[in-house]
Amino acid sequence: MSSGQESVFSEYETETSQTSKLLRKFKETPFVPIGMAGFAMVVGYGLYRLKHRGDMKMSLHLIHMRVAAQGFVVGAITCGVLYSMLREYMVKPKE
Repeated sequence: MSSGQESVFSEYETETSQTSKLLRKFKETPFVPIGMAGFAMVVGYGLYRLKHRGDMKMSLHLIHMRVAAQGFVVGAITCGVLYSMLREYMVKPKE
């Protein structure tokens, strides 16, 4: 292959790498990684507390953890939607 074709392919690969796509999406919607991190923290805390749940039944403990994780994710999505609406309609000047 000629050197011109190699530079085109390497430029294409760097622009469309999975990491760059992921970083671009995180910049466009910053509350998605926050929701994912919060979900992971709630699940981690739930697993940690699993041994020290006392008299609470396993099913009740799992239901509480599921509701907490879903609540965190729904809250992050709601904040993200409000943030994008604010950015698009309030901060962006009318054209």
